[in-house]
Amino acid sequence: MPMPRLPKWAIYLIFFTLLLGAFYFFLFRGTDAWKKKMAVISYVKPFAFTTQEQLPFTDRDLMGKVTVVEYFFTTCKGICPKMNKNMREVYDAFQQENDFQILAHTCDPETDSVPRLKRYSDSMGINPRKWFMVTGRKDSLYQMARASYLLDDPKNSVDKIEDQFIHTQFFALVDREGKVRGQIYDGLKKDEVAKLKKDIAELLAETSGNRFVNGIFNSNP
Repeated sequence: MPMPRLPKWAIYLIFFTLLLGAFYFFLFRGTDAWKKKMAVISYVKPFAFTTQEQLPFTDRDLMGKVTVVEYFFTTCKGICPKMNKNMREVYDAFQQENDFQILAHTCDPETDSVPRLKRYSDSMGINPRKWFMVTGRKDSLYQMARASYLLDDPKNSVDKIEDQFIHTQFFALVDREGKVRGQIYDGLKKDEVAKLKKDIAELLAETSGNRFVNGIFNSNP
């Protein structure tokens, strides 16, 4: 028994559905819409600190930048030099990117004054507008480590702030919208630092360039 012929309207519907699907495939192919993005694991809370250049640095300064976050202190003789040696590799890889920066918080604001951070920064030979070292109130610094960047256990905050000391080897990665992305990276492990660099490159590419492939719907010539 022969199969019944489809009515013309059904043929047209199938044709235009396929045509529309092909159009959207071409439109979005190669854009972020087709990619599985890194997980959002936290959000940066409002803050206000001071840099080694005696300049204010707030959560607004994260907007539009891909930022690597760490905690350290200038008198550290243990893990901090090793961490910053690995962070230097990250800095060297991306320092020419306009949308990249490093934000290093002191764990020891009582010792790490602005002039001391300035001397430490200068000794490293880094660009202080690319690798920011900040100080501020100890409770605010520690709250950011725990509640925003997930670099320390929030349960540690039950003690008196003057009795607390964060000594963490971990890095966090923040995207252009102030979202903490990917994972928490061990700054002492080469493979995790390599993963961090890969993820930085992915975030830098995530919202840069044209939104649509081949410049479609872009007003730029």
